[in-house]
Amino acid sequence: MEEKIKTIKDLSIEEREEAFVDIARILEDAAREAFVEGNRNFAAFSTNMAEAIRVNADELARDKPQNAEHVIHQAVAMVAQFKTMHPYRLVSRAIH
Repeated sequence: MEEKIKTIKDLSIEEREEAFVDIARILEDAAREAFVEGNRNFAAFSTNMAEAIRVNADELARDKPQNAEHVIHQAVAMVAQFKTMHPYRLVSRAIH
């Protein structure tokens, strides 16, 4: 069975908005890990980007698909950069 891969242009507005909320959640998780590991600059930048995406998710979902795709690529690049720098996930996030 052949699956159809959806692009941002193929998604409905509701699906796009949901994707942006998911991306914001992923950025926030990366920010928490970075904060625990002591990378406060990345944590702040990632948190701000997540907040901007979450606040503007409705507009991004309704506007031009090219803009939405650009924002998604930027967020994915941020998370990829963090995972490259920190390939091993934290087992515990306790701060003492």
